[in-house]
Amino acid sequence: MEAHLRAGIAIYNAGRYHAAHDAWEDHWLGLESGTDDERFLHGLIQFTAAVYHAQNGNWSGATGLAASGREYLAVVPPTYRGVDVAAVRRYLAALESDPELIERGPPLALTHHGQQPVPEDLAFEATAVAAEVLAEEDGYDEAVLEQAATFGGADLEDGVTASPFVTLLFDFVREPANRGIVFQRLSEHVDRRAQREADVDRLFDARK
Repeated sequence: MEAHLRAGIAIYNAGRYHAAHDAWEDHWLGLESGTDDERFLHGLIQFTAAVYHAQNGNWSGATGLAASGREYLAVVPPTYRGVDVAAVRRYLAALESDPELIERGPPLALTHHGQQPVPEDLAFEATAVAAEVLAEEDGYDEAVLEQAATFGGADLEDGVTASPFVTLLFDFVREPANRGIVFQRLSEHVDRRAQREADVDRLFDARK
């Protein structure tokens, strides 16, 4: 859960309010209803949706989501999994009563263990989560990012210090202006690695 939580927070803090909830949603759907983790993630999902709707001038959508988000977070401890839940509840209350406050200043930044993480702060596992989320949001083939994350994770486990998959996944998340070029390079590396592994498998099968 930690990687998904941190990825979503970093994406949110980078201003991608609509995309942020995707980092939490898949994990949230698998949780038992009513648990602290389930209510915590559900509340954060409602929070980001409320901010997104307020940013787009959908005042009724923002106030409704702010109210439901506060309800989900009401029984969650003030600080939970390193997040200042109390601050989120206060902001949701303010947004519910006056959604136009978002036009007078930036929305609340989310903290995690006292910091405000952005994509540049993410370690590899959270970066892999963020990459798939941003790929879906921006119209890139998620399967390529998923395969790149698998190859990159394997390289790290094997002690490879110059894995192109690790480097390019970081670039994909951290350099939005170059995302298209980075994705193309990732695709090429994924294709070459997949072909190389397929060749090894065929050779192994031929020797049986």
